[in-house]
Amino acid sequence: MKNLFDNTKILNINLKNRFFRSAVWENLADEKGHLTDRLKIVYEDLAKGGVGTIITGYAFITEEEQPNPGMMGIYEDSFIEEYKELTEKVHKLGSNIVMQIVYGGFMTSFNIHDRVIFGPSNMICETTGAKAKEMTKKEIDYIVKSFADAALRVKKSGFDGVQIHAAHGYLLSQFLSPYYNKRTDEYGGCIENRGRIIFEVYKVIRNKVGEEFPIFIKLNSEDGLESGGLTREDSLYVAKKLSELGIDAIEVSGGNSAIKKVAQNNLGAGRKKILGDKEKESYFKEYAKQLASQIDIPVILVGGNRSLDVMNELLNKHDIEYFSLARPLISEPDLINQWSKGIKKYPKCVSCGNCYKEEKPCILT
Repeated sequence: MKNLFDNTKILNINLKNRFFRSAVWENLADEKGHLTDRLKIVYEDLAKGGVGTIITGYAFITEEEQPNPGMMGIYEDSFIEEYKELTEKVHKLGSNIVMQIVYGGFMTSFNIHDRVIFGPSNMICETTGAKAKEMTKKEIDYIVKSFADAALRVKKSGFDGVQIHAAHGYLLSQFLSPYYNKRTDEYGGCIENRGRIIFEVYKVIRNKVGEEFPIFIKLNSEDGLESGGLTREDSLYVAKKLSELGIDAIEVSGGNSAIKKVAQNNLGAGRKKILGDKEKESYFKEYAKQLASQIDIPVILVGGNRSLDVMNELLNKHDIEYFSLARPLISEPDLINQWSKGIKKYPKCVSCGNCYKEEKPCILT
């Protein structure tokens, strides 16, 4: 029998348990993306709380494209020394730490009138009004290179790995989705073409960081749109292709919070319906089961992971190796320590979504 507190390895990372802190937008960095004392405390508390591996909030890879305020940055070398201090501290406290990197695109209402925002096609976001400019091949090459340069900074900063954010309607996710991607060149049309930019991003990152530095990806299982979005079948194609190329682990997610036409059963508002219903927990599990049976690299399941017995069953019956939690670790950063001591408690988190809001936030209270 596998155990949620097994010691395992992904490439050269030793993991003391099978729990990840999944990336969340903390909104606690300064206006240029640099660390603040409040943000350092978040990561220190997570490490003290027993989670095996922390994935940071998303970090923006080009200075001119910051999709939300309070994000961490990784767009220039000036970040390396301050992140070295962070990674050293987290390691001393017994956890691993991986940085998530992103180009956001038009899923934002932040500073949308003062900058050019790239997208796979010319479109306007239905909810924010932000305009996306269809990228030229030169601009695609620029963003691909920016991902690689950012990943090398991540490695130099002492992180244990890097995660490419290709979910939740951000740029790479938009390329995968025929709802957004209307291109007729080699980056549009069939799923092989729509996935091309992600495959290129992975390859150039691998060339930059070498074979021994872990590369993860966060990938939508599906977009959850009523029609025209990324399908499960297309997502499986991309995940299997990335596995063949050599990526080290895939974190399975889904949905697109900026679009109102979202499936209500498992995505979007459905997240609040899991409380007290174990059948609805771990709500991307069906896709994760399917993926785990088809690839040889670890699958990390995120989304509605709440009960130890549910996660244990998925671990032992369906080869899902790791489990990510985000909001439960905001309200209880020591939750993993409590579980490790045999306290089979249900998290306090009620999925209210007020994690970092100024009024009654869960964080630092």
